[in-house]
Amino acid sequence: MRRCQLHVIRARNVHEALPIGLKLLRNEGIHRQSRNGPVRVYPEPVTTLYAYPHERVVFWSQRDANPFLHLYESLWMLAGRNDVAPLVKYVDRFNEYSDDGVTLHGAYGYRWRKHFCMDQLPIIAHRLKHDPTDRRCVLQMWDVEDDLGKDGRDLPCNLTVTFQINHLGELEMTVFNRSNDIIWGAYGANAVHFSMLQEYMSCLTGVKMGVYRQVSVNYHAYVDVLEKLVLNESIANPYDNQVMHWVVSIRMPSCDLDAKIGAILDVVDSGFCLDRGPTDLWSMAILAVLKAHHIWATWAAPEKYTGAIEVLRADGLPLNMDWIVAAEEWILRRQARWQERMAQGGQND
Repeated sequence: MRRCQLHVIRARNVHEALPIGLKLLRNEGIHRQSRNGPVRVYPEPVTTLYAYPHERVVFWSQRDANPFLHLYESLWMLAGRNDVAPLVKYVDRFNEYSDDGVTLHGAYGYRWRKHFCMDQLPIIAHRLKHDPTDRRCVLQMWDVEDDLGKDGRDLPCNLTVTFQINHLGELEMTVFNRSNDIIWGAYGANAVHFSMLQEYMSCLTGVKMGVYRQVSVNYHAYVDVLEKLVLNESIANPYDNQVMHWVVSIRMPSCDLDAKIGAILDVVDSGFCLDRGPTDLWSMAILAVLKAHHIWATWAAPEKYTGAIEVLRADGLPLNMDWIVAAEEWILRRQARWQERMAQGGQND
């Protein structure tokens, strides 16, 4: 009889989990074909357990994760949206995932809050607040009628989320995923989107965040990306407070959260023509990060780089906030490449 064993990766956070996952696939993954090219896939489902899910930013420069996209898309999801146009400002190819050029069929936030003709999030929060032992708090994303057998461009990979309050009084979250690219999905966008969801539900219930588990049935990476990505596992975790330049994650405000998220998105979607947004520290820091991207995307060099950095370093902002640190590093990497190109006689952006 074939021996089957589920693999569990226990990590402090996503920054720590990524190199562990890459090593696992390189050492034990098997080669298979997919509709998007060859992949290495672990032969059994893999569960990743994040002990500190609010530490959600990947700082590996080789991975070069786009913090602006991850942050904006998380807020866009929590607002229950499915319009694709705002996401194209962060990644041009988002249009490739839309069947009609207007919406995303599998948009998670829309499914959480609107697709099933109900807003599932406050219902779950209400149940947990009134019965901390409730085991029926299931957040649904996969729709049999709309998804099973459909050949669309964007079908949900994450299917279901369960929320339970553990014996320590902490809100635990488990996400079930049918097919998980570990570089772009599990240890990229998913770690951000769903940890933001967990923190949002923590605010709604008034319960401290517990662990976040990601169950990945098809745990894989595309061979061409996997072979190029080399991470040094010995580099210190930026969230470790024993490190000289450690970073922190500022928590969501506990009141008027939907209103604050809506106000942030209004300012960003207006192209920052709306000057006034929420004035709490969390909102101001997020707006600074997203404004830095707006400057980088719309101004000419070299001002696009210096202007973006100036916004991120404005007085009153928490300069060691994870999103601000990641955003500045992302901009500086591109500034360095631009300066090198200019030194070689290249054309300006």
